[in-house]
Amino acid sequence: MGWQRSKTHNSDLIHLIRGPSHVPHGPIWFLMFVEQMVQEQYVTTTQGSNGSGPLSQHVYTIGIYGWRKRCLYLFVLLLIIILIVNLALTIWIFRVMWFNTDGMGLLQIHSDGLKLDEGESEFLSPIYAGEIHSREDSSLHARSSENVSLNARDENGDVTARISVGPNEVEGHTRNLLINSNNDKALFRADGEQTLIGPDKLRITGPEGALFQHSVEIPLLRSELFKDLRLESPTRSLGMNAPKGVHLKALAGNIEVASNMDVILQSAAGLLVLDAETVRMPDLPLSKGDVSGNGQGLYEVCVCPSGKLFLSKAGVTSTCSENQDC
Repeated sequence: MGWQRSKTHNSDLIHLIRGPSHVPHGPIWFLMFVEQMVQEQYVTTTQGSNGSGPLSQHVYTIGIYGWRKRCLYLFVLLLIIILIVNLALTIWIFRVMWFNTDGMGLLQIHSDGLKLDEGESEFLSPIYAGEIHSREDSSLHARSSENVSLNARDENGDVTARISVGPNEVEGHTRNLLINSNNDKALFRADGEQTLIGPDKLRITGPEGALFQHSVEIPLLRSELFKDLRLESPTRSLGMNAPKGVHLKALAGNIEVASNMDVILQSAAGLLVLDAETVRMPDLPLSKGDVSGNGQGLYEVCVCPSGKLFLSKAGVTSTCSENQDC
């Protein structure tokens, strides 16, 4: 028996010629094949030549042929097409996103942050930044179809302050609200207990004025020039209290006090002074008829040269001179 490699005019193929059936198989067969391949013994055979005798052989072809070969070529072609498509998509993404060595198009990436030279930025998700400022030649605008929300968080990620600008309202949540002027002077300050207005003058220009549900503590309350000052309480009482006095002054007009019922002027431990050129009481009622009897229970009002008023028991004639209390 033997292993032979034939070379024909049609092709250069390796033929494995299996001899008699007593040739061993398995690992010994493989070693014999390797040894035969190393020796490279070529036996040239031609058609019709007289050899050592006819050979009963089974030919095994080594290689990929037929439909397997076509499938392999098709698979390689498919891989090449996928590679070309991926490369084209990558180039298209780079062109669309304007990727360059400095960033993406007009968006430049620096060591201190991101910079947009021109155009507008649109964020589809929340943005976290330590500082946001506009370009030197323009202002900063924040627009949204729903609302614009700004949140401040602590080291644990909890929201400590929040402001939301919506289509109908502006809502803010914080412990202390402070608004300062350019020279760091407090203009407005508010917390859970009180509100402080820093400027020297607070001006309210609404036609209905200012409405306070509780008490107001102010050192001075005055109207605008050539306008009236009115203090009203439509359904309840109106009180003005001060430890050192309440001063009402009208420099170019009148002071009017009107009441549906009684007007009471009371001084607990002092005087009630009406200091005017003329004091009038035009609607005092007049008695009808002569005084009868001894006039018990009737008094007359007496006025001292100093302007002091006192009462004296009425008589047929004046009793003020008799009961002077000046």
